[in-house]
Amino acid sequence: MKIKLKKKRLASGKYSLYIEYYKGKATDVDGKQVHSREFEYLKEYLFINPSTASEKKENEETLLRAEQILSIRRAEYAQGKYGIKDKSKDKLLFLTYYDKVKEERYESKGNYDNWDAAQNHIEDYIGKRKISFEDIDEEFVIGFKKYLNKKARTKSNTELSQNSKYSYYNKFKAALRQAFDDGYTRRNFATSVKGFAQGESTREYLTQEELQAMANAYCKHQVLKNAFMFSCLTGLRWSDINKLTWLEVRDEEEGSRLIFKQKKTSGQEYQYISNQARQLLGKRKKEGSLVFKGLKYGAHFNAEILRWCMRAGITKHITFHSARHTHAVLLLEYGADIYTVSKVLGHKEIKTTQIYAKIVDKKKKEAANLIPELEMNYEF
Repeated sequence: MKIKLKKKRLASGKYSLYIEYYKGKATDVDGKQVHSREFEYLKEYLFINPSTASEKKENEETLLRAEQILSIRRAEYAQGKYGIKDKSKDKLLFLTYYDKVKEERYESKGNYDNWDAAQNHIEDYIGKRKISFEDIDEEFVIGFKKYLNKKARTKSNTELSQNSKYSYYNKFKAALRQAFDDGYTRRNFATSVKGFAQGESTREYLTQEELQAMANAYCKHQVLKNAFMFSCLTGLRWSDINKLTWLEVRDEEEGSRLIFKQKKTSGQEYQYISNQARQLLGKRKKEGSLVFKGLKYGAHFNAEILRWCMRAGITKHITFHSARHTHAVLLLEYGADIYTVSKVLGHKEIKTTQIYAKIVDKKKKEAANLIPELEMNYEF
């Protein structure tokens, strides 16, 4: 690979300096040669025609900085090509690096809270030790797994659930994997120790009869009731319902649909909704205004859902997210195929949806034994 410092003329009367990484050429399917290049813009600028001594001096200093960066990039490439390790990276503390990786996932990922929770356990495991990358080995990785399995506790001082162990250890491994890719370790410790198996969590949901009872029961906050029932009828997450605006609700001739971007996955969604779901939204308001204005997430609203359930005669531990589970189960019970359900829920992988199919299968098994036994003489 060739690494060169280049400049681009700007309309402002300056040159913009950048580094070109030339990776060679290849022949495409049409027989044409295609050159592979990548660019790193340095945000360093030169006067095209310096007219004063200060401008000339500034050009000299800018060019010197750019050439120093060029030297560093060439050295980094050589280290990777010939397996030369950057010794300075050994001294970086693992927790400092983990925090950096976590923050990089703040906007792009939907599980930032899990990264944050995992960090708390990593900090507890490390304690007062100053663990840098030169201290990380297989024993360190095994130690964290043992810590999660035996010593780690929740805020309520209970053992971690199987899925919490699975999630936190995966975040730990993801940071180690990224550290290997970034050249902080010579070995990918993420693959050296087997992780936790993912537990099958209980997904509480409402039957059609229970959902009807909820619809008939009193709820102290009408906006909460409307939003919860809307989730049961559409499968939308609380995070997407909470931020839903009238701009994302389209009333069309063939019905109403939502055009929105999922908060968790950032995926663009186009979802038709039933007439009843549309009625729960009420009359249209200004495009930029929230549909469910006044909806809040917190202990008060969570407690009200449980009280609402009690008024409906339901003893299950129902949360707002149970509405999404309810939608999935009811769709399958009323004949929707699992692929369609997966798309409605916005799942990236169909295996995420298959848990609901297992729930429906369980209900079928229960239904097989609903008919009371008959008094019979069995003769063969």
